[in-house]
Amino acid sequence: MARTIGITTADDIATGLVDGHELVGKLRIYEQGPEDEPLLSLPPDGIAQRFAQEIQAAAAGQPVDAIGVGLPGIINCGFVEESPNLRQLKGAHMQDLLAVALRDCGITAPVYVYNDADVLAAGLAATHGNLDRFIRVWTLGNGIGFGVYPRREGVWEGGHVVVSLDPRERYCGCGGVGHLEGIMGQRAMRLRFLDLEPDEVFENAQKRDQRCVEFVKLWHRALAAATANSIHLAGPGKFFISGFNAKHLDVNLLHQYLHEMVKMSPLQSYVFDVVPSSDVNGVIGAAVSAGQNAAA
Repeated sequence: MARTIGITTADDIATGLVDGHELVGKLRIYEQGPEDEPLLSLPPDGIAQRFAQEIQAAAAGQPVDAIGVGLPGIINCGFVEESPNLRQLKGAHMQDLLAVALRDCGITAPVYVYNDADVLAAGLAATHGNLDRFIRVWTLGNGIGFGVYPRREGVWEGGHVVVSLDPRERYCGCGGVGHLEGIMGQRAMRLRFLDLEPDEVFENAQKRDQRCVEFVKLWHRALAAATANSIHLAGPGKFFISGFNAKHLDVNLLHQYLHEMVKMSPLQSYVFDVVPSSDVNGVIGAAVSAGQNAAA
């Protein structure tokens, strides 16, 4: 079995050594010291150097077969075409920068860079025994991620699909109108409810606050619309839902809205599986993806 290293930046910088499809030892979470620059302020080569240090620590002097990295944004063959959450990475060839930084650490294993939602999909496929089928995952967090496994050609920025024609829906971080992330994203909810935190919105909806009740309906309907679009384009199947805001999901309400939108009987065999947010799945997915690329 291949020994690979995965690293992701979904919530923290998380790094782990993976043997086959299982994490070896403990997950390594980067602990930022008081003198360390935050990731958002580091240039691309600085981020590559920090990643290399974490990868070197995870390898612990032992050889590895491949290294996989999950980053937010549109990633094409290791090149970051766009990254709204790490804007300084736009235009950076992170695969090459990281390979150089790793060589300085004495590590010559091949490096592969992927979208962070795609590596989460790969990790969920590996840990749930679904490596033989097509799966999709929504990640509900600061932004909205959409990952697929096995990876298919395309951009797959599902968080930016248009789910509303209301010109007032301008809360998406990319500036686009009517986007899924502009309704469901943590940042977007904070902009919409300047007097409430997102958790308070859902709590108030349980207490029958009408403004919050209507928004929670919109939140679920938006996810149903984006899922319906995916089903109509790529067919039915299994959808995992993860991220720290997945705790607010009412699967029955989501099914109700989706049933209103998907009426063709061959497309109605869809399944939802809500899974706890975990860096482990992303790290395993990055490592598994890199191992598959290295073996191809």
